[in-house]
Amino acid sequence: MAATVQFDLVSPEKRLASFQAVEVQIPGTDGDMTAMAGHASTITTLRPGILKAVGSDQTQAFAVTGGFAEITAGGVSVLAEQAVAVADLSGTVLDQMIEQARELASVALPEDKDAAEKLVQDMMALRQHVNH
Repeated sequence: MAATVQFDLVSPEKRLASFQAVEVQIPGTDGDMTAMAGHASTITTLRPGILKAVGSDQTQAFAVTGGFAEITAGGVSVLAEQAVAVADLSGTVLDQMIEQARELASVALPEDKDAAEKLVQDMMALRQHVNH
């Protein structure tokens, strides 16, 4: 059996997942990464995308809008700004997430405008990736 790490995913509202995972695929702002047992300790920020945790008996995938992931010898902890199980996603939910990003972009300060517009584009790409 492959070595596992403890995977925990929480959002401000609730704990979404907690189980032993063989690998965790993370949509990082500096590039996607896969964390497995023995991975170097690291902290990375998340970009909008699909976070997937593969366990020996289950795989769970979540659409995340941002946040950060901490990888340690003990496991992978993800604190997401917002996370929705891919199985629960609908076009309506994704449209609401895109609209929230657009609203944030519309009130962003000039120095934050580029990052806010990138968030909107990332959310639109996420919608296309999920294909709803």
